[in-house]
Amino acid sequence: MMAVANGVVGASAKEPLFSFGVIADVQYADIPDGRSFLGVPRYYRHSISVLQRAVSRWNKHGNIKFSINFGDIIDGYCPKDKSLWAVQKVLDEFDKFDGRTYHMFGNHCLYNLPRSKLVSLLKMPTDSDRAYYDISPCSNFRIVVLDAYDFSCLGWPDDHPVTAAATKLLDEKNPNTDKNSPDGLVGVARRFVKFNGAVGKEQLSWLNDVLQDASTLHQNVIICSHLPMDPGASSPAALMWNYDEVMAIVHQYNCVKACFAGHDHKGGHSVDLHGVHHRTLEAALECPPGTSAFGHVEVYPDKLLLVGSDRMADTEIPF
Repeated sequence: MMAVANGVVGASAKEPLFSFGVIADVQYADIPDGRSFLGVPRYYRHSISVLQRAVSRWNKHGNIKFSINFGDIIDGYCPKDKSLWAVQKVLDEFDKFDGRTYHMFGNHCLYNLPRSKLVSLLKMPTDSDRAYYDISPCSNFRIVVLDAYDFSCLGWPDDHPVTAAATKLLDEKNPNTDKNSPDGLVGVARRFVKFNGAVGKEQLSWLNDVLQDASTLHQNVIICSHLPMDPGASSPAALMWNYDEVMAIVHQYNCVKACFAGHDHKGGHSVDLHGVHHRTLEAALECPPGTSAFGHVEVYPDKLLLVGSDRMADTEIPF
């Protein structure tokens, strides 16, 4: 008899190796509700309630080893004199979780605070100001957290070489005066907007080394990024600038089983031509009061099972 988990049929009867919580795009701000540039309602104050329900559910589950927050902890419309207060308010909710939470940058984080401040506030497990890292929850699995804004116009000082280089790239790729606008850009070229970014050369080299090491150790790998890396799982305008470069490295190895992301609030799921699953998580911000979008991933030797809640769809990822 097949087990059923929140509507997903085919879950293994045996216990998972480990489970971890997931939530994306809380984008909390103490401001009235608004709308996205596409006209989708955004519930800035309610989003923290979604996080509270997530933490409560994870704690009640009793076997969620850690959680991953996929970025955009607060919103760009947050008054800048309240940025630090708002980040701390959200972090206080994460602190009520019985396990550790791993964070990553989103564009809205970087609208509010500089990178160096965020690395410290978010307690990223790095020995420098870099915001990418990997963890091994068990001997045969590794989780890689990317910094999707390593090369971007966001978060670096105005006079930093990265800011200059990223600005030059955008000027070449996007002729619009408003660099947040994809107007006139076609297909995946619509990703060249200021609210996106890229994985830099040093991080690409690091990723290659990590995947090589994981392959040697016969580990399965899960990649987590704020920005999606497959056109089938995202709107073109939400893709990472150099998703193709990142995936070219990923596809050299057979160890990566899934790439999870946030940023594109409607969510998505695809399987690329190499069999890697891409799952973009639905946003907490766009949950009307009383609804939620969060979940947990059960990790088995031969599959991942995303058990969602409400607006976050269940997803089974076999391998």
